[in-house]
Amino acid sequence: MSVLLTERDGDVVRMTINRPDVRNAFDEEVIAALTAAAREIARDRTVRAVVLSGNGKAFCAGADLAWMTKAIAYSREENRRDAEDLARMLEALDTLPVPLIGKVHGAAIGGGAGLVAVCDIVVAAEDALFGFSEVKLGIIPAVISPYVVYKVGVSAARELFLTGARFTATRAEQIGLVHQVVASAELDRTVDAYLRELGTSGPEAIAAAKALIREIGGSRSADVIGLTTTRIADQRVSKEGQEGMRAFLEKRKPEWVP
Repeated sequence: MSVLLTERDGDVVRMTINRPDVRNAFDEEVIAALTAAAREIARDRTVRAVVLSGNGKAFCAGADLAWMTKAIAYSREENRRDAEDLARMLEALDTLPVPLIGKVHGAAIGGGAGLVAVCDIVVAAEDALFGFSEVKLGIIPAVISPYVVYKVGVSAARELFLTGARFTATRAEQIGLVHQVVASAELDRTVDAYLRELGTSGPEAIAAAKALIREIGGSRSADVIGLTTTRIADQRVSKEGQEGMRAFLEKRKPEWVP
């Protein structure tokens, strides 16, 4: 049985973690599969968006117990290499040149909440449950921390990292980890609405906007004036930028809209 189901739906790739018997907890096999899938998608210029979800009753309940059991016996160097695999997976997902939409239901705990943090857009069911529970196990959410702190801010991270407390989808939305909270029956409809909206935007502009966010995040405006002015000039004179502006002025759809 494949631990990751990948389905092509037109210009959208739908990835589903497929370990429902353990609430989609990840191990080295899931990490390798997600990394490989993300890298393959990044090379495919025909993909416009990716939807990440979990099969069964949960999105991702964090680390697999059997995987953790093996890690107890690892040396410091083995643990570092193990953590590097997870870091590479998160980086591969975070740097996708297309929007990554998280469709979250059930539990998203520990590393599962870290997966939520690397998604560009997150839609969560009302009953979804989140938590950075690592401190409960005497460890810390180190590898996922850059993405989580960047998304929810230092204040929320202080509370949630230090307590390890579970929190609701409503709280996740309040701190910016989640963008929309809907009834479970509305998850697919809401995700599809985002996909339609994304389909009306220039794919190259989306990729450039994502890259720009990573470059300027946390910077002061005065420090990035050169970068931002260069980026917009580049985009305006690009083929896509020219087509988009002309289409607007000519009151027609740009060529990338079906």
